[in-house]
Amino acid sequence: MFEEAPWGGEATAELEVPGPRAEASPSGGRPPPSPAARRRLLATLRRLQSSAPRPPSPPSPGRGSSASDSEAEQPPERKRPRKGPQAGSPPGAPQSQQQQRLPARKEEPAPRADKAAGGGDPEPSSKQRSAGAKDPEEEPRQRLTRRQWKNRQKNKRRQNRFKAGLGLEEPPVASAAAEEPPAVPAAAEEPPSSQEDPAGQELLSERAASLRLRMEERLESARFRFINQQLYTSSSQQAVQLFQDDPEALAVYHRGFARQVAQWPENPVQRFVRYLRQRPASLVVADFGCGDCMLARSVRNKVHCFDLVALDPRVIVCDMAQVPLDDESVDVAVFCLALMGTNLQEILEEANRVLRVGGTLLVAEVASRFPDVRAFVAALARLGFRLLRKDVTGSHFFTFELRKAEAAKRKGRGEGALPGLALRPCLYKRR
Repeated sequence: MFEEAPWGGEATAELEVPGPRAEASPSGGRPPPSPAARRRLLATLRRLQSSAPRPPSPPSPGRGSSASDSEAEQPPERKRPRKGPQAGSPPGAPQSQQQQRLPARKEEPAPRADKAAGGGDPEPSSKQRSAGAKDPEEEPRQRLTRRQWKNRQKNKRRQNRFKAGLGLEEPPVASAAAEEPPAVPAAAEEPPSSQEDPAGQELLSERAASLRLRMEERLESARFRFINQQLYTSSSQQAVQLFQDDPEALAVYHRGFARQVAQWPENPVQRFVRYLRQRPASLVVADFGCGDCMLARSVRNKVHCFDLVALDPRVIVCDMAQVPLDDESVDVAVFCLALMGTNLQEILEEANRVLRVGGTLLVAEVASRFPDVRAFVAALARLGFRLLRKDVTGSHFFTFELRKAEAAKRKGRGEGALPGLALRPCLYKRR
């Protein structure tokens, strides 16, 4: 651009066509240009800069391509004008200092202009747009800040803990292939047959047998409660007809009765066994409602056993109001939990008939059946029995020992019933 004169001569500046800068002379160094040459040179540089296209600024160091993409997608911010000398500054200012202070101007790239000029990816065709292809510039990808990402991860952890508490948590899926369940061999899918697993078959059979046993026990208990209620709420004649129609009913009743006796603190029949063992063995005993004949099997006395159904060969089946014995033929009459039915007066009159004068009447009943003990004893006195002793201190049973003073005057059936003889029915609750 400059023609240099010999050393010490005057240098003349001549404007040349813009091109590569001339190399320095091998002699080394050059004289400083004059102020007018500087001004012309700066004016020429400004014209070249204004006419040349502005290249896109390179990405800043330390940031990846994702940051540059996000900056390209965002609209360019409006920058405030810089203070200091610019292209329109007066020529009097020192141009060298202005040029040195001017920072490199950062310009935002224009992606649409580059694409229109032929650079970058071509625009999608109308066929692609109709097929549903989305332009990445039209729908920019939403990027999360670090705080939003942390909040999303925290919500996911909370949901996993909630599902784990309900037992609904699924194992994390590493890939699409992991979503598919692992292949299970056909042999493992089918349950083992009974022939291959005899222990399992035996366990199932034991459970079935246990369940069946429990159901049978519940059914028999319900039947026992029904029969017991019928015996206490019907007359002795109706009870006889009940067991004639169903011979197995008494066996069911006595099995249920035995389960109830096992829960009592004492069986009252044992009191009468101890009483008779202290008396002469020559005494004849009549056991009304003997059941399984425990009294006859426990003493040496002769015992006449009466009941509605024979559970033992010694039992005589009959109505308790009409026993097959002669008048005044026994010394002791026993009613151990046998004052059932609604015709108690007829049953006690029959006991008075078969007892000798001075004979003993032994009665044991559930304590809750007596609404008034004095009224019961007074009614027995009117039937010819005098009270010798009683035990009403027990929590479960009351016992009475009476003596026959005179023969009772027999009355017609259902006539002149004594109110004191009416006892409450003994009904068992469902357990």
